[in-house]
Amino acid sequence: MPLPLLWLGAGLAAAYATSQWVREQQKADGHIRHFPGEHAEQVKPVDGALVCCGIYGLFQHTGIWLGGNIIELKGNGLVRGISPERFLHNRSGERIYIACHSNHRPLVDPKAAARALARVYSYSEYDVLNNNCHRFVYEMITGEVKPITRFGELNAAVSRYFSACIHWQPMTACDNSSRLNSASISS
Repeated sequence: MPLPLLWLGAGLAAAYATSQWVREQQKADGHIRHFPGEHAEQVKPVDGALVCCGIYGLFQHTGIWLGGNIIELKGNGLVRGISPERFLHNRSGERIYIACHSNHRPLVDPKAAARALARVYSYSEYDVLNNNCHRFVYEMITGEVKPITRFGELNAAVSRYFSACIHWQPMTACDNSSRLNSASISS
């Protein structure tokens, strides 16, 4: 019985070491300056902003901020608008982070919010490798379909698109009065 536990421990240690190496490589490549959780200055979200939260310390989930909600591609393929609290629910992350320029202003393409709103309540054949939240978010930001699987690939593609090094900043607390209601999401 102890041998499988050793293998599991070794596998987790290897995954952690690899993730740390990948993080340092992204910084060296100039795609990222601050990963989520590395900087404390809070930023107010704006419509069309790229947001993320952690999933059990190894993965990230991404979406597009719109009117106090987050438009996301759920694991069943549904594109939906959810509250920030729901975005964090059943995930290990306690904070939402916003992709920003070095001046801590969110990286936003003016058409991203409209693209995301137009996709709400639609379905997409979800696949963790070939059609996941990162690919969805990149498409909403750029209007381009690109094969993106990992958070690191998304960071590199977004960095190139905006010609900017990404600073993941923690989001300020939300004002619930600014939330979209279901009628405005579906219009």
